[in-house]
Amino acid sequence: MDARDEGAGVAEEEEAGGESVFTVIVAAVANLGIALAKAVAGVISGSSAMLSEAAHSFADTVTELLLLTALKRSEKPADEEHPLGYGGERYVWALLAAVATFVGGAVFSLYDGIHTLVAGEDLGDPLVSYIVLAVAFLLEGFSLRTAVKQARGEAARFRAPFRTYLRYTPDTAVKAVVLEDSAALAGLLLAAGGLLGGQLTGSGVWDGIASLCIGVLLLWVAWVLGRSNAQLLVGRPLPKPVRAEIRAILLAGEHVEAVLELTTLVQGPREALVAAKVDFRDASTAAQIEWACEDAARRLRERFPAVRRVYLDPTPGFAQRREEGLRPW
Repeated sequence: MDARDEGAGVAEEEEAGGESVFTVIVAAVANLGIALAKAVAGVISGSSAMLSEAAHSFADTVTELLLLTALKRSEKPADEEHPLGYGGERYVWALLAAVATFVGGAVFSLYDGIHTLVAGEDLGDPLVSYIVLAVAFLLEGFSLRTAVKQARGEAARFRAPFRTYLRYTPDTAVKAVVLEDSAALAGLLLAAGGLLGGQLTGSGVWDGIASLCIGVLLLWVAWVLGRSNAQLLVGRPLPKPVRAEIRAILLAGEHVEAVLELTTLVQGPREALVAAKVDFRDASTAAQIEWACEDAARRLRERFPAVRRVYLDPTPGFAQRREEGLRPW
């Protein structure tokens, strides 16, 4: 890889990171304005579903702020105290964002829906609520379009179907915006249905049911995002096809006999670690093994630019270990 290729790779990663920040900022600004408008409309109309939607948007705003913190904190370079960098901090803050969605949105919506069904509510003029819902739908749609555009671009870069990319991507900031904005659009439709049901029947039951549905929807979003970030915090390997190709690249080395053990670890959206126990040919000299390790690391980084760290451990093969009476690994 020459200097131009390396520079292009760095520029591409910086561009992708910048897109994530822009996507999150667009979502945060949209959600804050929508939340305030929904809260006013909810008070005027007395709609439980509108107040639930206001809580939903406020929770989404807090989520976006936490995701911005995650993006900025994870960009810090490695240092003596954190030799593997700060990539994992992205998932800590993103996990807190999922908790914010659960506490700030889902719990309030479920409580408000149950309270409305039990105590009832006095329905006011829903006109303001309908106007706010229409404007919110346009803003949320724009935010979702921005997030989906980035996600589709990333999926194309990795040559993966959009749904597969969204399910397995380590860029949980973009995943969070796509899921939350999709849930927001569904929540707006539910809130409009609750208002319309209340108008047609004169009963607040429909509004309470809509609020409960919004709460369940937010529970699902919080669960999906929380599980994704928890898996990455615990330690998730690279996808199986990628691991197979990494093993093949290592085996293609001139002095390599076998790859005895391969460990990969996702450390961030564009950062991964590869470690392997490698059986080198017994006839190879120490200098040849050293250069073979360097060559393997170079070829891995050329094929997978996200692989930042490669650790290869020269290890005796199975037959040699049996001859010397050593235990397997």
